[in-house]
Amino acid sequence: MKNGVPVSKIMTKNLVTLGLSDELVTAERLFKKHHIRHIPVVEGNKIKGMLSYTDLLRISFADAIDENEEYVDTIVYNMFTIPQVMVHDVVSVTSDTTIKEVAEILSKREFHALPIVDDGKLKGIVTTTDLIRYFLKSIF
Repeated sequence: MKNGVPVSKIMTKNLVTLGLSDELVTAERLFKKHHIRHIPVVEGNKIKGMLSYTDLLRISFADAIDENEEYVDTIVYNMFTIPQVMVHDVVSVTSDTTIKEVAEILSKREFHALPIVDDGKLKGIVTTTDLIRYFLKSIF
């Protein structure tokens, strides 16, 4: 495995993002449509927060209701805004941060995605899944 490989080699650059005024129903649709679990919340190209699918599950009744689940979730989602549910104090790294450093951060923290920010602008995102894929390619 190579030392010093920058996270820019494995980060996702084609980002799905949300704005502060978007609705949580929109967020859920994006999570499902793109099969992702983390969405940066932006204002312009500056990151303001991070919303995870787990954040949505915490406020929904998805596990408790079978029938009319979508209707109930919509009602619950309309009670909250993205800024109320998202994580505000987001830890980020730059695109030249090494994959090893990113792995160390994610292994010690209770989140599974890091936005990549250069000069105050969101450039990408790296997740634990990206790291696992990289390590699997490097080992096998």
